[in-house]
Amino acid sequence: MCSIDDTPYDSQLKEALAMADSIKANLDNAEILLNRRLELIDIGAVSQEDLDNAQAKRDQLAADLVAAEANIAVAQDNISYTQAYAPTDGIILTRIREPGTVVNPADPVYTLSVSSPVWIRAFVNEPELGKIHYGMAAEIYTDTGRCYPGTIGFISPVAEFTPKTVETTQLRTDLVYRIRVYADNPDNQLVQGMPVTVKVKL
Repeated sequence: MCSIDDTPYDSQLKEALAMADSIKANLDNAEILLNRRLELIDIGAVSQEDLDNAQAKRDQLAADLVAAEANIAVAQDNISYTQAYAPTDGIILTRIREPGTVVNPADPVYTLSVSSPVWIRAFVNEPELGKIHYGMAAEIYTDTGRCYPGTIGFISPVAEFTPKTVETTQLRTDLVYRIRVYADNPDNQLVQGMPVTVKVKL
């Protein structure tokens, strides 16, 4: 989580709260005054004009209180916008903005390495494409010999050429389809950038 200076928004919230308290106090007093006018109107101690003015004053203050409460909600929203949260668990790789830097909306402030969910980008040759499906079980092997269970969660609908970093027995001009294998990582030993081998029982 990171935050920006909320001083101006905090001041706006305090101002809105104070205004609401002031209006509420005046509204309570207007309610008392209106009730007194209602008690005295029957015996002719006050005029109808005084009663109407007291009721209008009470209604105006009630409307002002609603507006003041709306201003409080806006000020609270503005304060909440000063906090930025990562969309998922992860590790901060780089801090792009330094403390005190002026940032614009949607400017990145951190580079995050997502730690959950863990998935592997792999490729499958076109002849084997019809033999795999979503939710199919897979085994993920690291260079240390450890095996992690996984499932196929994405199959690209578009073919592409084999990346240079992928070693296959076929020619590099063969078309392959990218898949995404989601891995169970209970011990957190699978990390970003780690080379692994994915095996699927066709």
